Formats: sequence, structure tokens, C-alpha cells
Amino acid sequence: YISGELLALQLSRLSCIMVVHNEFTTAGKEPGLKIWRIEHMDLKPVPKNLYGNFYTGDAYLLLYTTSLPSYNIHMWLGEECSQDESGACAILCTQLDNYLGGYPVQYREVQCNESLTFQGYFKSGIKYQKGGIASGFRHVVTNDANVKYVLHVKGRRTIRATEVEFSWASFNQGDCFIIDLGKDIYQWHGKQCNMFEKTQALNMSRKIRDGERNGRATVHVVEEGEEPQALIDALGPKTAISPPIPDSDTVETANKNKAALYMISDASGSMKTACVAQSNPFKQEMLIPEECFILDNGVDNNVFVWKGPKANEAERKAAMTAAQEFIKEKNYSNKTQIQVLPAGGETTLFKQFFKNWMDKDQTKGPTKPFTIGRIAHVQQIPFDASTLHSNHAMAAQHKLVDDGSGKIQIWRVEEGARVLVEPASYGQFYGGDCYIILYTYKQGSRKQHIIYTWQGLKCTQDELAASAFLTVQLDDSMGGEPVQVRVTQGQEPPHLMSLFKKKPMIVHLGGTSRTGGQTKAGSTRLYHIRSSTTHATRAVEVTPSACSLNSNDVFVLKTPNSLFVWRGIGASEEEVATSKHVVTFLGGNPVDVVEGKEPATFWTALGGKKEYQSSKSLQKMIKAPRLFGCSNKTGRLVVEEVPGDFGQVDLATDDVMLLDVGDQIFLWVGSQANEVEKTGAPKIAKEYVDTDPSGRSGIPITTIKQGAEPPIFTGWFHAWDVCMWEKSPLENI
Repeated sequence: YISGELLALQLSRLSCIMVVHNEFTTAGKEPGLKIWRIEHMDLKPVPKNLYGNFYTGDAYLLLYTTSLPSYNIHMWLGEECSQDESGACAILCTQLDNYLGGYPVQYREVQCNESLTFQGYFKSGIKYQKGGIASGFRHVVTNDANVKYVLHVKGRRTIRATEVEFSWASFNQGDCFIIDLGKDIYQWHGKQCNMFEKTQALNMSRKIRDGERNGRATVHVVEEGEEPQALIDALGPKTAISPPIPDSDTVETANKNKAALYMISDASGSMKTACVAQSNPFKQEMLIPEECFILDNGVDNNVFVWKGPKANEAERKAAMTAAQEFIKEKNYSNKTQIQVLPAGGETTLFKQFFKNWMDKDQTKGPTKPFTIGRIAHVQQIPFDASTLHSNHAMAAQHKLVDDGSGKIQIWRVEEGARVLVEPASYGQFYGGDCYIILYTYKQGSRKQHIIYTWQGLKCTQDELAASAFLTVQLDDSMGGEPVQVRVTQGQEPPHLMSLFKKKPMIVHLGGTSRTGGQTKAGSTRLYHIRSSTTHATRAVEVTPSACSLNSNDVFVLKTPNSLFVWRGIGASEEEVATSKHVVTFLGGNPVDVVEGKEPATFWTALGGKKEYQSSKSLQKMIKAPRLFGCSNKTGRLVVEEVPGDFGQVDLATDDVMLLDVGDQIFLWVGSQANEVEKTGAPKIAKEYVDTDPSGRSGIPITTIKQGAEPPIFTGWFHAWDVCMWEKSPLENI
């Protein structure tokens, strides 16, 4: 650690308390993510189109605000950033925390070692580019064709794309590489690269095309040995490609559970620590409200500072400083992650080290309760989840640029042209159609535009091609200013879901809304209603069968002679309200049905009563479910958590996945998983339960094969699609 940075942090304790940066006046006022780069010791906002792009020579400050509100502050340091920039970032981080009342959870992030909370903001990947502000590199949204660089793409759960030398010497047979030439973006696959990695890399290529080129570039997929001449001309004559590069070793599993607890004191004028407990699990009552504590899990690159609500003000404000000094004293890696936690805002990663941690309320500060979203009715807080036992409940890449109150226009793609959709049917999307949605909103005094291109899963190839062409055409007519976002049915971002005012987004299984082209709907239709982590709701048509039901949600069932609104035990009022819009669309006089009191006609309409997701854990759980992938694609069997809100698309068919729902563990075996993964995953699941630092034990483990998933498993995923794997994920994209 550099003494200058620590000096700056110490000075911040005295100088920053009353300082309010101009950028902070709007901070925390709206939900979503804000990112600033440190430029000449000052804050400069990063354009939203370029969120997820980081220069390795710079430092960044990130603020994530929920709708409640609650806050996460992240201080991100590139591996080549200067002492001055890292020090300035630390001061500004403390100022922002003070401005928000000391309520935020603070994270210190280091390039390539970010927390899963941080990774969850960037579901389409994190991009590291060489240089920084000192080298004259600025974040500018550009359509400039004079771009020329190579990105090395790695990661199965979190995509990281790092700029490397523009040469064939940078390539290897085991990974994907993106060659960005401005108007053309080439995605190159090594011969030993697997399908899931190719799919993840394609998400990054599309992000560059849509975010940095505003949709004005073409993505080309290239397999090793099939390189086009244009790529040879750019990189020069092709040389021998290196063999795959193995990943670096991970921390021993046992280290994930080793921790010690220290009390902090500055009574003598300098920070002192006294050991309270040398090993976990700890007792919650050890955390005295009048003191601050350090939980040391440094052997697994994690250090936490807990701020007691009645602790000395100087100790509370110097929490980040204390953690960094502690890391230095212990001689831990400079890549150690730091979390600074206010009382009541403890993350799951922190709470796992305590025996039977009890939450009366999740709180913002000592008195104000808050909870964030839910997955299968689980109230959750979007904080870090960087070990097996950590909770995945973190903020996804919400990109909520506003509250959805701007102007909206929608066209349907029809015979190669844009046809206006009647405003009365806004919010309804048919699987056999493609739609172009233009959203206009104000940012300050300036108008901003987003073009969403929604592509149904049952639309034709001609419509898919036409939707892309018409989007660029619309973008051209507006001077290339709009941001373009391409959306596949079932993967709608929360902001798109929020555009229809008080109406929900309704997604029909197939068919079309075009005049005279409608296919006859099935005689029995079932709609699954669930609210998202941003409280936007979506009604998705699913297979009309009892096994599609879920105790946590609301369903609307339409038959030729009846209309039912079925409310699961764990359903929310938001979901009940949404059902009224679906009823209005379907027509008829609804019969309200409460789970457990269904009439016989209800079950008859669904083809008979069948097992469905009705686990009691849906109502009683505090912890959110979490999903992990077990893979030996790197040559050894490793386990990684899926960051962000997970979905069916995150189940890698060439892996074994582990789903932890609190009172049960599921092992999902992909159809392409190899024997090492199949035999090794059950051992990992047992070790996962046996080594839970909170003392959890005796949890049943259920093994499930792809294509034979029971409702008790599929119920944890919204609108499970039994046809999803008829094509490979790469073909679907």
C-alpha cells in the first residue's frame, strides 16, 4: 500500500465532512446506477452507453441506488491507476457516504477481483481498456470507424474483456477474442472454446455494437481456421495459435470459512484492534452498538468493517481507512475486497460467519426499515456474494435511466416496413412479431432517445433481419443520437417493462397483432404474473397446465366458458393488481381463486391437478436463492456463482448447476456435462452444506437432469420455457 493514499484517507476524516461535490446534489435521488471517473482529482460522469467500460489507468466511483432507497458505493481501482487518483477516489467515496448519511454499504474493488455485487451490474460483461485519463483516453460515445483493438474475453458466469496487443500472438485456442475494427466487429473462437463461452462473448460483442457504435457496426462470428481476408489484412499474416491458457488457482475452499473478529478503538489517537474471537461462527451479540469491528476473512481476500450505530463518529467515518491499514498490517494481498457496513445493512457474505444471525428488520441506519425486491417472494438486499455461501441477491444491470414517464412510440415490423401500433395496445407483445419502441425522455434540458428492438421467439428470419435494418434506419433519421437496445422475448430489461405507465407488460406465447394475420389463440390460456426487483410487473403466457403454477405468484386462466384469477399464498398486491389488466384483455367475469380452495372446474380446465412449486420456503425464507455453476472446463473442477438476478438462460447445458433455496439444494445436470462434473458436483454440494460457516447442516440434496425438471425446481425461474433448449444458446442469439 502507498503511504500517500493512506495519508489522503486520514486527511479525509477531517476535511470532507462538510464538503458537498456538485455531482452529489443529484446522487441517490433516482434508482439505478451512476458512474464517475476520477479526472484530475475531480469527478466526471461516464456516459450511460459506456457503463461497464473501464480504463486500467484510472479510478472510478460508482453509486447504486434502489427505489426504497438504499445505497451501495463502490470505489474501483484500475491496476495501473496512480497514487493520486486512488487517494482522490477514497476521499470522494467518504464524502459521498457522508452526504448520504452514512447509510450506504461501501466496497473497495480492484480490477479483475471485483465483488459479485459489482459484477451483477454488468450482466453483458466488463471491459478493460489500456490507458486512462493521463494518456488522453476519454469516455466518448462514438460512431467513429477508426477503431482498432483486440479484446481477450474470459469468464463463464462473469464476462471480462481485457484489451491485449493487436497481434496474433495474443490469441490462444481456449478462449474467445473480439477484434474491433469500428464498422466491423469480429468475434474469434479458439478451437477448444465451448458453446457457453461463445454465447457469453457474443453478449459482449453485441454490447459494443449497440452501446459504442449505436448499432452501426456488423458483428461477424469467426471460428479458428476460417478467418476472412479482412481479418488477416488487419492483424497481418496469421501465425501459430498458442494452446489454451489455464486459469490461475483459486483460494482453498477451507479458507472461505476461516475468520476472526476484532474490535476497533482509537482512544489513544491511533487505530488499535483487539481480538474478540479467533474463529467463527461468531455470536451476534459480540457486535456491541457502541463500537466498530473488523471481521477478518483475509485468507479469502475479504475484510469487513461493521459500524456500530452508537460508535464514535471519528471511528465510523474512518472505517475504510481502518480496513486498509488492517490489510497492510496483516500483509494481505492488495486485491483484498473491503466492505464497510452500517448496522442493519449487513450483507449475506458478512452474516454467514455468525451462528443463526437474526434479522428483525433489514434497516437503513438504526431505525428505517428497507428491503429490496424478491425472487420467489424472498425479500433481499443487493449486496456482495463472492463465495459459495454468499447470496446472489444483488442489483442486476437495471439501467433505469428514468421513471418511464417519457414519450413512447411503437411500431410492428410488417413486410419489411414499420407499421404504427395503436396506443391502446401498448404493452402487449406477441411471440410471432418484432417491434421497434422509440422512447424519448429529458435529461436536464436535453432530449435523449432509446430505441428498443423487441424480437419474438417465433418471428421469421426475414422479420429479424428487417427489425435490425429498420432500427438503424430510424437511428439514422434521428442523427445517430439514440441508444439502441436489442431485446429477445423473455429477456426484457426492467426499464422497458416500466414504460407502460400503470399497465403491465403482457407477453403472448405466439401469434401476431397484425391486422388479418392473427392466429387463433388456444381455447385455454394461462398467464403467469410476477413482479421484478424494480417492482415492474410482467404477465407471460405459459403452457396451460397445473404444473406451471407457483405458490408465490398470480395466474390468470382463460377457458371457453370461464375466467379464473388464481392467487398463490405468497403473491404480492402488485401482482394481484396486474391481473386486472390481463382480465380486461382476455374479457369475461373473473372468479377469484385462493390457493388451496380451488373449485374442481379450475383443475379440470388445467387438465387435472398436478404437482407444482408450493414449497413453504417461498414464504418463510429470508435468504434469497442462489445459483452456482460447477465446471472443469479449465482443467479442474471449480464452482462459480452466477452474478445478478438469475434466469433459465443461466443454466449452462455443458455444466452441472447448484441451486440453493435455503432448505434444499438442487443439482441440475446439463445434457452436455462431462463425467468429471457429474461425479464431482455431488461431492461439492455435500461439502458446500457441511462447511456452511453459519452451521447449517442436514440439507437434502436433489439431483435433476436437463429436460426432466420437476415444478419444485422450475418454480424458482420466472416463466420456465420447456422449449428453450431445442436450439443451442448461440443459435438463439
